This record gives sequence, structure tokens and C-alpha cells, in this order.
Amino acid sequence: MIIEIKVPSPGESITEVQLASWLANDGDYVEKDIDIVEIDSDKATLSLSAPESGILKIMVQQGETIKVGSVIATLEVTVQAPGAKKRAVRDEKPHSSEPVDAGAEAKPAEKEKVKHPVADAKLPGDLQVSVSPLARKLMTEKSIREGKIINHFYHLRISRSDVEEYISRKVKPVSMPGQPVFDGSREVERKKLSTLRLKLAQRLVAVKQEMAMLTTFNEVDMTRVIALRKQYAEPFKKKYGVGIGFVSFFALAVSEALKHFPQVNSHLDGDEMIFHKYVDIGIAVTAPKGLVVPVIRNVETLGLEQIEHKIKELATRARDNKITLEEMTGGTFTITNGGVFGSMLSTPIINPPQSAILGMHNIIDRPVAIDGKVEIRPMMYLALSFDHRVIDGRESVGFLVKVKQMIEDPSTMLFEGNDPMQALLEL
Repeated sequence: MIIEIKVPSPGESITEVQLASWLANDGDYVEKDIDIVEIDSDKATLSLSAPESGILKIMVQQGETIKVGSVIATLEVTVQAPGAKKRAVRDEKPHSSEPVDAGAEAKPAEKEKVKHPVADAKLPGDLQVSVSPLARKLMTEKSIREGKIINHFYHLRISRSDVEEYISRKVKPVSMPGQPVFDGSREVERKKLSTLRLKLAQRLVAVKQEMAMLTTFNEVDMTRVIALRKQYAEPFKKKYGVGIGFVSFFALAVSEALKHFPQVNSHLDGDEMIFHKYVDIGIAVTAPKGLVVPVIRNVETLGLEQIEHKIKELATRARDNKITLEEMTGGTFTITNGGVFGSMLSTPIINPPQSAILGMHNIIDRPVAIDGKVEIRPMMYLALSFDHRVIDGRESVGFLVKVKQMIEDPSTMLFEGNDPMQALLEL
């Protein structure tokens, strides 16, 4: 029996998708519910699994743009897996890269491989290693495979003599598997943009053209937040199973500040303004296919530990390409943290239809004036980009100052004057 595999609809208004990559090869025997292909839409990357076990016949190659509902492959359903066919298994690794302890008992298939080795063994990343006959004989006697030796050389320490020898011999640079080689050539590589990247580019350009976007800046002293994290990180993690991150503090501070400046939590709809009486905060996350913004719902009702769990869950799903469209829609405000990449200052671009976005940056020890004296404090620059059609200067600056005040005095602003330990751990 032949089963057709069609492209499902990723969401409303989406008529075309791009076939990102096949996770199995043409002619593979695939198990039921194993992911076999990734599809890129203009909003997310989706994985399709095999509806039944069978032989895969690929009809559309990766990189092609196809209509929703199109047939991209077929499955020839069989009762048993054919022994001659390769089975497609998720996260399959090449055998040659697996370390094998010397003296360990080899499986029958492995023994056959040792008795009849090839001269050039293929290793991960298309790296080739040539083994001399004497070395091959010794490896056979000691039951050692190429992956074991390569793993050993990957962990060698480079000494001064090695560098001097490299310079004297002018050895051509060799990259590690998976890394590009820059050896002075003039070659170029052309890759087609994914549907997600194309849509992201269109949206970013549209924001700059259609919004009266302006950015205001401030700086915040992170001394008390850092001290609070350091003091209560261990009991917090012991009780809730997650650590305390900086983004969760800013999420709470933003949620509180939006109560005082509701215009920042609104957006323009034609000739009307829509004010949200709830706070759904999007957290910008870098995923393999591009930037995505999963949303934490009703932050105004959550505690610090609940926000941490949500951030961890959504970030993990985004990096694993498991995030859904529903989890990325409906935000009323966005926080982006360029500081994790070392950014000192930036002007973040608003995520439409929202009206504002807060940019966090890296924490740098800088000299600041405290009560007439110069002290070294851990400081962070904050940037608030906002739609000036909706938000005036008073609201934007006042909102950012409110966030600054709460971060600089978290025990009174975030915990309503209670002891931080009691507020954080609910003791």
C-alpha cells in the first residue's frame, strides 16, 4: 500500500512553504512517528513525521518552494523492515566517531569490520584519515578504531614548539569538522533564503517604513539584583528546580511599569488604539532558523519562579524547532537581550503590531557617581524603542525610568517591601 505525504497548512493565510531539509534519505525504511522532513513557513519551522512504517520515496528536493497540500513523498507500507534497507533512526551517529575502549568485546558486525578494514576511514564532517598498514595491523590487534584515535588528537594541547613548526613549515590551515576554512581563496557560496528569513526581512523593513519608531536610553545599576541572585540562587533552585535569570526580573519590572503607563501596552489599529488589560511578554530567542519570539501569557499574574519555568520551556522548544505558531502570537510587549552576545548598546526594532520593545545589554563594571563619590558598579544600558504615533516622550521615558527604579531596588519594588527570601521562596 502506498501512502502520500502532503504538506499540512502551518496556519491561516499561508499558501506556500519551503522544504527545509529531509531527515531521512530516499529509499530509507522509516519507522512510524519518526520525523522525516522539516518545512519552513514564514512564521515557523515544522517537522513532519511518518504516518506509518515503510519505504520512503522522496518526490520534492530540499530548498524547493511548494504549495500547501502538495505531495512531497510517498511511503510504501510493509509488514517488516527489509534487512537490506537502511533504517532511518533519529539522531543516528556514524559508527566511526564512537570511541571504543581497547580490549572491549566487539559485536559480530564490528568484528567483521576490524578484520576487513578500509585504508581510508570516513569520519564526521567529511574528514578523511589515512592509516598506514603497520598502524592498521596494530589497531586490529588492540581492537582500536579510528574514532578513538581521532578523539585523542582532538584533545591534545598545542605547545610552543607546535606553533613554531607550523610557522616554519607554513602548513595550510585545517579547520575542525563543521567549521569553514578561510585560506585566502576568492570562492563564494550562494544559499537560498529560507521562507522564515524572507518573511523576517520583509517585516523588519516594513516596521522601519510604516512606524514612527524612536529609541530612548537609560542605564541601570545591577548591584542589588546581582547580590540577590547570588544570595538566593541555591535555595531558589533547590525549591523550584530552575535558576534565577536577569530576564525574569525585567519581565516582572515591565509588567509592573505597564500598569503605570498603559499606553506602552497598546497598539494602533486603523484610527483606533487598543489598550490591553493584560501583559503578554514576548522573549526574543535565537533559533537555528532565525529569530523567534515566544510569548509568556499573563505575566502580571505570575511569580518569579513561574516566569523562569516559562522562559526555560519556550526557549528550549524554540531552539529545538518545536515552537508552535500559537506560542509566538498575541504578545503585547517584547524583551530582547543582546547582552548575552556581548552587545553594549543597540536600537531594537519593534515587533508589530506591538508599540514598544525593551532591549537589555551586557553588564559592565563602570565608574559612577554615588552620593558624591566615584564607585565601580555593574551597569547595564537599557533601550526602549517605541512607536511615536502611539506613545509620547513622557510615557516612554517615564516607563523606562520606572523599570530602572524597580531593578535598582527589587526588594521594595518587585516584592512590595517584603523580605526578598520570603517573597522569592514564599516561606
